[in-house]
Amino acid sequence: MTGRLVIVGLGPGDVAMRTPQVDAALAGATDLIGYGPYLQRVEAAPDAVRHASDNREELDRARHALTLAAAGRRVAVVSSGDAGVFAMASAVFEAIEHGEPQWRLLDIAVLPGISAMLAVAARVGAPLGHDFCVLSLSDNLKPWPLVLRRLDAAASAGFSMALYNPVSTARPWQLGEALALLRDRLPGTVPVVFATAVSRPEERIVLTDLANAIPAQADMRTLILVGTETSRLIPRGEGRAAFLYAPRGAV
Repeated sequence: MTGRLVIVGLGPGDVAMRTPQVDAALAGATDLIGYGPYLQRVEAAPDAVRHASDNREELDRARHALTLAAAGRRVAVVSSGDAGVFAMASAVFEAIEHGEPQWRLLDIAVLPGISAMLAVAARVGAPLGHDFCVLSLSDNLKPWPLVLRRLDAAASAGFSMALYNPVSTARPWQLGEALALLRDRLPGTVPVVFATAVSRPEERIVLTDLANAIPAQADMRTLILVGTETSRLIPRGEGRAAFLYAPRGAV
């Protein structure tokens, strides 16, 4: 087969945080496939065809990309952040496993991007300096009780947490329930970061604690970092935000 499929992570927003490898793949693509707002962030060849779709159409998007690549096109499937973190890489491989046998013979590459959790962590210090876990609060693809069980296990085990997909128009209540669970497991002094649109012009970062964390501080573009009892704050004075970090030897 002459076609190629590349699954790329665009990073958190700022083009300066996108890798040269990803830029080269986008420049060489004949077709760009992804969620509409993500495609709007991409500069590509003038004759490249953009195939935008809704955010919940991941498997259909993956099948479309594979069909185009099998027909000889050079296809780039785009995701925000890293393509392998709650994004399109998994959907493409799921489509391959259950799809046309010839799709397994395609030239396919996954190019990493900077995940939102890493961009946010870098903004505030080093809050992921010891063991941490990454959870999605969305119940679109898994039941809400399972989300809560995993959140409970992570809090009980002493992990710092990066929480993706905290709220949406269809899920306005779940973050409040998740924060209530965390308050039952952790001290109210545990630091919490609400980071919205990190690296973009409208970036907003709020550093608070678990006792004062409220769902209204988050929207669909927000990533939440939850520290542990061993997380440390370094005050800086003069109106400067404190540094937040996790000691490497935390237990």
